[in-house]
Amino acid sequence: MIRKTIVAAPTFIGALLLAPIPAAAQSTTQAEIQARYDRALAAGYEALTMCSAIATAEAGGAVRTPEQVLDWELTGIYPALDPIVPELAYRLFRANQGTGVLSYVEVDWADDMPPRLAWHEEAGGCTLGPIGMTAPPERKTLHYAGPDAMYMWHMRIPPGGLGEVTERAFRAAYGADARTTAVVVAGPVGDGIYWQYRDGFSPLVPQRTWSVAKSIAATVIGAAVQRGEADVTASAGLGVDASDPRRAITIDQALRMASGRYTDTPGNRTDPLYVGGATVDEVALDWPLVSPPGTVWRYANNDTLAAVQAIEPSFAAHPPAELFDLLGMTSTVAETDWQGNYILSSQVWTTARDLARLGQIYLNNGMLPDGTRLLPEGWARYVSTPSGPQPGGEFGYGAGWWLMNHTPGVPADTFFANGNRGQYVVVVPSRNVVIVRRGEDPAGGSGFDIAAFTRDVLAALE
Repeated sequence: MIRKTIVAAPTFIGALLLAPIPAAAQSTTQAEIQARYDRALAAGYEALTMCSAIATAEAGGAVRTPEQVLDWELTGIYPALDPIVPELAYRLFRANQGTGVLSYVEVDWADDMPPRLAWHEEAGGCTLGPIGMTAPPERKTLHYAGPDAMYMWHMRIPPGGLGEVTERAFRAAYGADARTTAVVVAGPVGDGIYWQYRDGFSPLVPQRTWSVAKSIAATVIGAAVQRGEADVTASAGLGVDASDPRRAITIDQALRMASGRYTDTPGNRTDPLYVGGATVDEVALDWPLVSPPGTVWRYANNDTLAAVQAIEPSFAAHPPAELFDLLGMTSTVAETDWQGNYILSSQVWTTARDLARLGQIYLNNGMLPDGTRLLPEGWARYVSTPSGPQPGGEFGYGAGWWLMNHTPGVPADTFFANGNRGQYVVVVPSRNVVIVRRGEDPAGGSGFDIAAFTRDVLAALE
């Protein structure tokens, strides 16, 4: 059985009964309520990250301590939340009287509110409850199938100076404060060419993909198209009915960040959903139009979430886990909100090896080595074609994937998945190479120069 929360302090309900009743309702300022909200978000960030990092590692046979998660995933996060996390008390609860599978995590954040809760799901990964939830839901007994016996790839001698290039990545040569945790270089099929991991990380340790999940989402949608269950030219289904102008937004436009919808923050911040405990339906689908669909590029988590929600009916028979299994991504978990909606704009946990396998299906034109077609013919060309409005700067954008189509020294057919804190999957079809870099780079830091790293890896392979 899953152990219930046992805390020495008085229960939340008991504390409320004993607390003095204020003589009058209290008012608050915007600054005070923002400070309080930031503490709730920081606690949610910590609870979910602690739960996911430890649970996904243990599912694969690895061990991660809370201290290591605090040092890596929970250091250098969003500036408003970063100084709060060390102040917050956390508790881990396990099945079988504390000796078994991780069940859930609590993080305190306010004396008059319950702790934030994140619980381990049967399908893997963790889910964050809404602010104010007092207990995780009842679930079946959790268990692990055991470590993935196939994780060991045959090690090959690094060709040329490849080993030297990857060593520089771990020495922060591609970013002054970049913190590389893993590098994998792979060909079109089979084993990796070369890989390297930082101490404390291994082929068995998943990390959060952040926005690399958007490229995974495009792959999930591609598989639905191949099965005849989706059409990217069809409406994404937004709006209240057919008279709503948002109904004109297509899945393709949502994948290309060109829905024309309003977003109230830079699009890589969706705090109410990611760490606030809100749901996809509540926060991602109802934004109004401010531009005609297909005319303006605006990076937005909500667009990817809308594209995924458009194919939600297919998940009953074909959940993302099915595709991961077919691809050999055996350590990959797509997490959901607490109502079961996939958060495929960010919340996927996976290993560097599994991300190499994601890239390999694109090198192989959507086909497995045995000839099974998972993605439509030409899907790699579709996701890497800069159709419609484009971002400013060095990199272009396709459908869920970024493009190095104008990057000096890099083949123009190169496209890549790009996630917060330095998650990258670079696919170079003309060279039959996939390059994966994982990191835990601090927010607001130097970042990691993925273009320079790609150039150096390709030069070393020559």
